[in-house]
Amino acid sequence: MSKLATLEALLVQEIKDLYDAEGQLVKALPKMAKAATDSSVREALLKHCEETKGHVERLEEIAKFIDASPRGKTCKAMRGLVEEGSEVIEEEGDPAIKDFALIIAAQKIEHYEIAGYGSVRTLAKALRLDDVVELLQSTLDEEGASDKSLTELALNITPAAMDAGMRV
Repeated sequence: MSKLATLEALLVQEIKDLYDAEGQLVKALPKMAKAATDSSVREALLKHCEETKGHVERLEEIAKFIDASPRGKTCKAMRGLVEEGSEVIEEEGDPAIKDFALIIAAQKIEHYEIAGYGSVRTLAKALRLDDVVELLQSTLDEEGASDKSLTELALNITPAAMDAGMRV
């Protein structure tokens, strides 16, 4: 257990948490994409996986900038969100409904990431670490764009999901 005696220590801890979260996603998103039957859902999940790899690299850059290792913490929240995504993968059901469920799981992940990156960006801003703020903002912008993209995707596949849901 680390000691939170300074804002700098809190920043290091939060960077480690985000780093682990992103690492978990790099493994989980391809599995979610493979489970998608709609090609646009699959493509969106794979695109986010590629962006996530870039987020990992940015966090490594931030860790160097603040002279810390990004490793050493498990993000329990992401573990839970990834587990929820895995449950969707294992579910049986109409493919359109399942695709919608995958979008929901992915958006829950996005919202967690937006909260995490936004909070850490604010912390870095308070510490006057402008380079770190800039890197975190870049990731935060990408996370927001992914969230909006998933919302649009959900609206586009809603008719198929609605038709499937009416067959119950």
